[in-house]
Amino acid sequence: MDDERDYGALDAFLREAGRDGYLLHASADLADQYYLSGFDAPGPFVTLYTPERTALLVSGLEYGRATNEARADVVRRYADYDYHALVAEHGREEASRRVLAAFLDEFGATDVATNERFPLGVADDLRERGVAVTADRDDVVGDARAVKTETEIEHVRSAQQANEAAMAAAEDLLAEADVVDGVLLYRDDPLTAERVKEEIEVTLLRHGCSLDETIVACGADAAEPHNRGRGPLRVNEPVVIDIFPREKASKYHADMTRTFVKGEPTEAAREFYDVTERAFEAAFDALEPGATGADVHAAVCDVYEDAGYPTLRSDPDTETGFIHSTGHGVGLDVHEGPRLSEGADEALEPGHVVTIEPGLYDSAVGGVRIEDIAVVTEDGYEDLTDYPVEFVVE
Repeated sequence: MDDERDYGALDAFLREAGRDGYLLHASADLADQYYLSGFDAPGPFVTLYTPERTALLVSGLEYGRATNEARADVVRRYADYDYHALVAEHGREEASRRVLAAFLDEFGATDVATNERFPLGVADDLRERGVAVTADRDDVVGDARAVKTETEIEHVRSAQQANEAAMAAAEDLLAEADVVDGVLLYRDDPLTAERVKEEIEVTLLRHGCSLDETIVACGADAAEPHNRGRGPLRVNEPVVIDIFPREKASKYHADMTRTFVKGEPTEAAREFYDVTERAFEAAFDALEPGATGADVHAAVCDVYEDAGYPTLRSDPDTETGFIHSTGHGVGLDVHEGPRLSEGADEALEPGHVVTIEPGLYDSAVGGVRIEDIAVVTEDGYEDLTDYPVEFVVE
């Protein structure tokens, strides 16, 4: 097991709930699965965590890798439980069910907890075989994942360095674009959101990272916080670029947003940006151990509301202004705990890696968002982002 990681809260949860272990049945794409097993497999496999040991059940195809790579004390394969004989007698599905039951029986697991994404069919079958399966509605593993070790923080830092290279590549395209009759041209072709995304993705690949999608949204598109953006980018209009890559080797994410204008922003857009920069700074002023996510979010809302802009705190029905939370945790998932939002009343701890991303949105103006990623420390925070906050691209 990873000696840096603290599984004390998970152990206490299992003891207090009277559970024999924590059971997962998923591929490594499920962050909890990868976190507990340390094994990166594309297909479903089984992890049983107990305070005494972590045991894996994998196919014969993955057995060698799991034995060498997994963060586990014991690795079992289906063949260890006479899988092929069971297939001949009962068929593959029933054989797989019987193997899982035998695996749990070997380790004395008759009462297990699991996360809320555990397969319903597998849970039903285990219950029919006398194994109690209970959903962990408190997300104990998610809470453990939220407090990052030094190694995990370095993984995020590495992903963020790649992110910054990609953001620089995107900004360079805007800087090098020519303005011809109010249109942005790059090497005589219209500069589009699609072209900028391509540059971002290629740059990330060269730095060992990947992403499924990113945001390059201009003008009214940018007024919708999760609009991915499309088509030509326009002069004098805000362009929101939000990049959230995953490092391939570690599987940890980063997250960063900048908003750029090529040309001259409108007075309203400039005001959006200036107020958002003040909100951004206020959030960092409030970020420290012992503060809550709600405290940080409130600091941002105060700046916006004092400047006359609506927030969801002042108007829960507003569709303009500050219409999302201040931030979220980042790690194996790009969105995980802790939350920086209204109602997030748990204290922030050293090791929490979070985004700070205030923004203002109005289709008549466009959208503006600024986002850094930071880690809470014993005496405050460390901003893991080293990229300038600038609005106008020269």
